[in-house]
Amino acid sequence: MRTVLAAAATIAAVGIGRRVAAMGPVSPELRTPFLLIPLSITNRAVLRILRIAPPSASLPADVHLATQSVPGSAHAKALVYDPVDRTADGALLWIHGGGYVGGAAAMDHDLCSRFAAELGIVVVSVEYRLAPEHPFPAPLDDCFAVLRWLHGEAPSLGVDPARIAVGGASAGGGLAAALVQRAHDERLPVAFQLLEYPMLDDRTVDRRDDAGRGRFGWTRASNRFGWASYLGHEPGFSEARPYAVPARRVDLAGLPPAWVGVGELDLFFEEDVEYVRRLEEAGVRATFVSVPGMYHGADAIAGVAPSMQRFRARMVDAVRAGLAIAG
Repeated sequence: MRTVLAAAATIAAVGIGRRVAAMGPVSPELRTPFLLIPLSITNRAVLRILRIAPPSASLPADVHLATQSVPGSAHAKALVYDPVDRTADGALLWIHGGGYVGGAAAMDHDLCSRFAAELGIVVVSVEYRLAPEHPFPAPLDDCFAVLRWLHGEAPSLGVDPARIAVGGASAGGGLAAALVQRAHDERLPVAFQLLEYPMLDDRTVDRRDDAGRGRFGWTRASNRFGWASYLGHEPGFSEARPYAVPARRVDLAGLPPAWVGVGELDLFFEEDVEYVRRLEEAGVRATFVSVPGMYHGADAIAGVAPSMQRFRARMVDAVRAGLAIAG
């Protein structure tokens, strides 16, 4: 028994040593014990365990929160953040991350309430169905239903329908990009898109790892499982359904201005760089922000780090500029 335990301890020590060595490129202020855990979502059993974890529930006193069912949709719901001191008639529709297979709107209470309080606007966070139980187009349909509801209720909410932004993080950023594309095609106005390390391209599963990306936060194995769950087939192959994979859209002309932020160690770095390049090539004004030493989701994992505080402040400033909100 002692021999077995010793062997297990040795294996664990070697694994931790490799994780520590891989952490070399990570910015020192973003290194946390969490990064020592080699976590990937590769099957439904692991996914079920991760879904047990309750989301964050903190909320400042200067923001009112209400849960809104969406008429005409059997599934879509939204959390509506309304600041006590509303100073602008813009709005932000926000979509949480989770690799298309996890997460919940409540996990972004802190961020959504910050947008609402600092910008003085209504923020609507979408509670959408998750893959693999509900693959494409179900999650996007839920997001579109909430955007359509927001436009329809704009007068009662005190929102100018011409000043609605759409944003999201990770898979939520991918859904945000797809939602903006669909809204453009269906002539539903969106003024600005905020894409935080967005998950845009299923073909990333077949890219080589030349820069140590995807080792922390969201791995290549998780990425393959997430895309396969969402698309209903193995990623990287032919996918002709509109909006299923935002990066596969051929014509990006006419989309609203965009802000895209991503860490240089993020698995999505290259696909995000390419999407920004294509937006600019299509005549869409796009701002790209990259952070050295930042892995996927670092602003949530190590949010107290000064670089992550600056990163989120730039997101707030981007929405302020995108909606022309007085500073």
